[in-house]
Amino acid sequence: MDQSFNSRLLDTAVAELAKLPGIGSKTALRLALHLLRQDKSAALDLGNSIIKMRENIKYCHKCHNISESDICPICGDSRRNHAVVCVVENVKDVITVESTGEHRGVYHVLGGVISPLDGVSPADLEIESLVERVQNDNIEEVILALSPTMEGDTTNFYIYRKLAHLPVKITMLARGLSIGNELEYADELTLSRSIRNRMLFSDTFHDKKH
Repeated sequence: MDQSFNSRLLDTAVAELAKLPGIGSKTALRLALHLLRQDKSAALDLGNSIIKMRENIKYCHKCHNISESDICPICGDSRRNHAVVCVVENVKDVITVESTGEHRGVYHVLGGVISPLDGVSPADLEIESLVERVQNDNIEEVILALSPTMEGDTTNFYIYRKLAHLPVKITMLARGLSIGNELEYADELTLSRSIRNRMLFSDTFHDKKH
C-alpha cells in the first residue's frame, strides 16, 4: 500500500530511494528522515557525489571496468601481468577478485552472462572484444572466473569455443566454490584457493565424458 507522509517532497524522496536494490519503503523512509536530521551540507555532499559519479565515471575502453578515464588504473598499471586476463561477469566481481590479492593480471568484464530466459544473448556481452584482445594483445592465459551457475557455465563454454582455435591457455577457477553460488559471495580464502588452483577448462568437460 502506498504511504503518504503529508509532504510531497518526502514522498518523492522515499519513492526514489526505494528504487535502489535491497531498499524497501521502510528503509527508504528511515534513510530520508536521517538525511533530514543531518546538516543540510551532508545531504548536498551526498547528492553532489552521486551526480559527479554518474556524470564522470565511464567504462574502460580495454576491459570495460569502471574508470574515470578511457583506460582504467588496472589496465594502465605496468606492474600488472597484461598477458593474463581474468574474465568476470561484472564490476562487482573485479572488486571481489581484487580483494584476494591473488590475481596480478588484468580483467575483462563481460557485462553479464548468457541467459536466454532473461533475453541475454552472446551479442549483448563483451565477448567479441575479448576475442579481439586475445588475437591482438599477446594474451597467454584467459582465466574464466564466472559464477558456478548454469548461466555461468554456459557462458564459459561459449567463450571456450570462441577461443579454442587461438594459441591461448584457457583456465577456470577450481571448484572450491559451491555450485550455484554467486562469485561475489565467496569468502576471500576460498576464492584465493580457487584462483591459485585453477584448472584447464578443457579438462572439465573431458572428465565428464568418462
